[in-house]
Amino acid sequence: MAKNQRQALGKGIGALLGDTEPVTPREQRERPVETPAFNSGPEIAIEAIEPNPHQPRKHFDEDALQELSESIKNLGIIQPVTVRETKNGKFQIISGERRYRAARMAGLETLPVFVRADGEEEKSALLAALVENIQREDLNALEIAVTYQRLMEEGNLTQEELSGRVGKKRATVANYLRLLQQPAEVQAAIRGNSITMGHARAIAGLPENKDQIKIVRKTVDEGLSVRQVEELVKKMAQPKEKKQPEEVNLPGVDKELKEAMKRCFNVHIAIKHNNKGNGSITIPFQNDAEMNEFLAKLNNFNG
Repeated sequence: MAKNQRQALGKGIGALLGDTEPVTPREQRERPVETPAFNSGPEIAIEAIEPNPHQPRKHFDEDALQELSESIKNLGIIQPVTVRETKNGKFQIISGERRYRAARMAGLETLPVFVRADGEEEKSALLAALVENIQREDLNALEIAVTYQRLMEEGNLTQEELSGRVGKKRATVANYLRLLQQPAEVQAAIRGNSITMGHARAIAGLPENKDQIKIVRKTVDEGLSVRQVEELVKKMAQPKEKKQPEEVNLPGVDKELKEAMKRCFNVHIAIKHNNKGNGSITIPFQNDAEMNEFLAKLNNFNG
């Protein structure tokens, strides 16, 4: 691979979380692994990265990719893509194809990556280093989440196995990993210590990304407490009451028509009537069966 292909773009995780010198994947593997930093992933030319042909997920929502692409333009890649080096000198994606596709749409030339360790001895050393790394007190919630994810990938661990390995409850591990599913703007706020793990857990209660982003911005701007965010999320998550149609004084003929339709066909019709005498009649139905039932009654009535 040409040397200039490995130059850092400047908007990847290194630029966001601290300055790092771009290195080759081989150089990364040859470095000591005693204390792997959260932002230690090198930048690799995006053209040298290829999707896994056995990826079970074949369809990627274009609108969601475009949204992620715009986020990447503004915030960069927060979570590196995990890859493995192939015999042809390329790097095949293990996890993070959605980020890879969005990064291509955003026009990035390089991507921050974690290169999967080769060999059992090297993998064991890396896993031990990662477990030690998450005991550091200066890691924020997102850094811990990324480390948990990498432990699962490198060690082929389930959440249950991971919880035993790091000495945390499974629910705690799951809560951290859930952070990686939240919008990039929420992750960036966690990374920048603008919100806490408690804030993020409350915000995760909203199913829509746009609502999560709205709340995280409000939280940062107004300095909301976790309790305030929980109350705000609770209100937003409540189903909105449907506004009941107002009763109107219908002309006598309209009332008569509604009553007649109810008697003959057991349907409630909607009538729009203006002062000029113009209007419309709407006959609602829930499904094809109701429509066919109405047509049958209408035919019998006419017959």
